[in-house]
Amino acid sequence: MGVSNRYPDAAVPIAHLSASWETPPTVLIGAALALVLFVQAFVRLRRRRRQHAPWDRALLFGAGLALLVLPLVSPLDHVGDEELLSAHMLQHVLIGDAAAALLVVAVRGPLLFFLLPPLVLRPLASFRPLRAFLSVLLLPLVALGLWGLAFIGWHIPAAYDYAAAHPLVHDLEHLSFVVAGVLAWTQLVDPARHGHLRRPQRVFFALGMLALAQPLVDALLFTTAPAYARYTGAHGISALTDQRLAGAVMMVEQLLTLGLCVALLLRPYLQQRRGRVRRPVLSHGSR
Repeated sequence: MGVSNRYPDAAVPIAHLSASWETPPTVLIGAALALVLFVQAFVRLRRRRRQHAPWDRALLFGAGLALLVLPLVSPLDHVGDEELLSAHMLQHVLIGDAAAALLVVAVRGPLLFFLLPPLVLRPLASFRPLRAFLSVLLLPLVALGLWGLAFIGWHIPAAYDYAAAHPLVHDLEHLSFVVAGVLAWTQLVDPARHGHLRRPQRVFFALGMLALAQPLVDALLFTTAPAYARYTGAHGISALTDQRLAGAVMMVEQLLTLGLCVALLLRPYLQQRRGRVRRPVLSHGSR
């Protein structure tokens, strides 16, 4: 009898979470379109030069698409919207930072130019207003400013609560995270190899992203009272602890992604320095 009395209490949360999987049409259509474009680009490029479309690119793209879609259709979306700010922050950094980084890395190089079929690419490339608009968006300072505006602006409590209460605005919020993330990581990865930023400048761009996010991280970590009335605590976590966890989630995720990016950008300089150190040692030993 004791077991049967406890069973409903344990089953209700599990059943509730299992029922929280959603199928938002815009997310699924967008993901399907992205997958189709990547697959046709991958197949076309492999037919020409297989070395420019290795299978690890497909794995990276699949991982990036999964990190973009799953946070929006899984129970994480419900928990983040209704229960925990930290879960919502995890959703935001996954779709706007980690997923964007993987997707941009996956399509870098020649693969990028095959994403759109020729019948679509030619008219778009010849449409001057679109080219001018994209050239402005891809300016480093514009991309950095839009990234900071998206991540900081939407987390102002008034803007956050308004977006949470209006589904269309909430969808636009998520879209802005993805677009801003792709623009920022385009500067860091330079998938088209335009060379707008040299390697040292890309390092400073990554540090700029960390600097822009730091005020929000500090506010979440060190504020002594909950800033979001929507979250009153859940799952044994108080509202203030939840808020501090949200700050920690954002800080850790950005340190991991941007820290790895900076390490990879600095790697050639470190290798050159090691080579310079080894040469005198070897020459001294040969004597």
